[in-house]
Parts: sequence; C-alpha cells; structure tokens
Amino acid sequence: MRRGVLIVLAVGTFALGADGFILNGLLPQIAHDLAVPESVAGQLTTIFAVTYAVASPIIASVTGGWDRRLLLGGGLALFTVGMAGQALGETYAVVAVARVLAALGAAAFQSNAYAVAGALAAPEQRGRALAAVAAGMTVSTVLGVPLGVLGGQWFGWRPIMWAIGVIGVLVAVAIPALPAVRLPSVRLAERLAVLVRPSILRVLAITVVGMFAGFTVTGYLPLLLGEFASGAVLSWVLVAFGVGQVLGNSLAGRWTDRFGARQVLVLSLGGSVLAFALFNWGVSSLPTTLSIGIAVGAFGGMLMVPQQHRLFALAQDAPTVALGLNGSAIYVGAALGSAVGGGVLATAGAVWVAPAAATVAALGLLLALATATPRKAVAPAQTVNA
Repeated sequence: MRRGVLIVLAVGTFALGADGFILNGLLPQIAHDLAVPESVAGQLTTIFAVTYAVASPIIASVTGGWDRRLLLGGGLALFTVGMAGQALGETYAVVAVARVLAALGAAAFQSNAYAVAGALAAPEQRGRALAAVAAGMTVSTVLGVPLGVLGGQWFGWRPIMWAIGVIGVLVAVAIPALPAVRLPSVRLAERLAVLVRPSILRVLAITVVGMFAGFTVTGYLPLLLGEFASGAVLSWVLVAFGVGQVLGNSLAGRWTDRFGARQVLVLSLGGSVLAFALFNWGVSSLPTTLSIGIAVGAFGGMLMVPQQHRLFALAQDAPTVALGLNGSAIYVGAALGSAVGGGVLATAGAVWVAPAAATVAALGLLLALATATPRKAVAPAQTVNA
C-alpha cells in the first residue's frame, strides 16, 4: 500500500481530532467572545458529539455503494465550511450550527478513512495501515490540542479554527489522487440488527459510560485546573494528558494479548475511578497536576483496545458494523460527559466535577465486572480504532 495514501488519511484524521477536542482548551476565550457562560460554551462539544454519533451510521448506510473518494472529499469540504462558520460566527447560535456542519463532515470522512486504509492494505499489513490512520487522531491529542491552546492565547481562537480549516482544504485537494474504493453496502437495518444483540449492547454501554466519565472532566479541564490553567502551563498539562493516552493505548494492546480483555478493561475503569477521585487533591501543585494528567490520559487510553477485542469476538459476522457502532458510542459518551460536566460546573461548582466523573467511572467498572468477556472468549489479537 502506498505510504502517501496513509499520510493523506492521517492528516485528515488529525484535522478532525484537533477540531473535535481543541475546544477543551479554548473554552474561556470562546465563552467570553460569544458572551455565554463557560458551561454553555462547553455544550459546543456536546453538539459535535451528538451530531457525529447520529450521522455516522446513517451516512454509512445511505452511501454504501459510493466511491469512497466522494465521501472523503465531500466530508472534508463540509467540514471546512463548518470550520469557516465557527471562525466567522459572531453569536453562539451561528457557531453551534457550524459545529453541526463540521461534525457531519467528520462523520463522512473518519469512518471511510479507516475503511479505505483497510481495503487497500494487504491482509498482513491491515493492522499497521489502520494504526497509521489512527496516528493522526493520536497526534492531534498529544500535539494539536496543546499547540492550539498556545496559538489561541497568542492569536485568539478564531485563527485556530481557520488553520484547521486550511488543513482540511489541503487534504481535500489530495483526495482525487487516491485509488478508487467501493465497499459492500450495509443497510441501516443490518446495523440495527447488530445493535440489538444483548452482548453487543453491554459492550457499547461500557464504551458510553467510560467516555462519559472521561469527558465530564476533560471537556472542562482548563476550568478545573485553577491557578495552573494559565499560559504555557495548560499546554504542558494537556501534553501530559496526551502522552498518558498514547502510553495507555500502547500498553493496552500488549496487555490485552497477554492477560485478556477483561483484566485490561477493569484496570482502565478502576484506574480512572482512582485518578478522578484524586483529581482535586492532585491539582494543588504543578508536579501532581502533571501526574494526574498522565494518569487520567493513561487509564482512559486503555479503554478502547479491550472493547474492540470484545466486539471482534462477539460480532465475528459483522465486525466493521460493531466497530462503527462503537464509534458512535464514543461520541454519545462524549456528549453526555460534556453535558453533565457543564451542568455540574454551573450548579455545584468546579470542585464537584471530578467526583461526578469518578462516580460515573465506578458505574462503568461495575458493568465491566459484571459483563466483561473472559480471556478465552476474546478473538485473536486485532484492533481497529473506531
């Protein structure tokens, strides 16, 4: 498989990841500029997440037989329009509508980027191809968001939106040079048939709850760090969080192969409970703040690998459908976390946000202990980032 194809797709997922999560570090500026409370500004993340979660399976079903290049290019074009709308929007309503457009474009591009990478790669190279595309999202977490926060502090948040849009345009221009790919159509009814399987529902519920807990805190991280949320220090904390995510994802792959999905899933959610429970204490000094950032990122980064393994084992007849639904579950959880985190922030104050996240993570841990698949039922080591 040509390396240039993977680079184009990875840069595209980088742009989507930067937009999807960069608002976490720009909430104070956006709230001030749009004249809304910071908790309301945080709902822009919720709007993006809900739109993506609903649109992704519908777009996949309606466009099943299309050349993937049309979806990749069209998705990026719509995404770019959404970025321009955010950069130009003078009111909260306009920016919110622009977020919907950006999310629709992201839903069209992201799942198809993975599908194209998997379809073009030789079977023995498929995992590496998918990982290469997923690297764009990882880099956006580790570098894109912190650099965006710094850029926002230097230039303002609107130029950052323009910059992400420019990346989208550059990738869209390169899409026609990719090979044509057509995939078998999967009707919405078939997707829903997988969704209603009790075993699949239990796995997706844990994904929702795990992401719910994480976004309750990470969606409002700059507001929860207090005196340490100023200047370059915030970027370092976000880098620590991103490094933790990469570390957690890497360890989860190895440990799932060695110890089984159930053990890693329990470690992820149990560690998250502990990290959130210690969060308010941890942000009392810079060293402990960085440590907490790494811990939150690492335990959160462990969640998806065992979940993907379980889905491969439970939906061997339709693994791509199950993984697509898991992608929607990720954004449903993110939407819930952003919404509830904003509600707790507005009503009870910042000090109660992390305890709320710990409570949700504890619920996820109980679900994992009750439903997680033992090692013997886990499929051979193979992961796909949804």
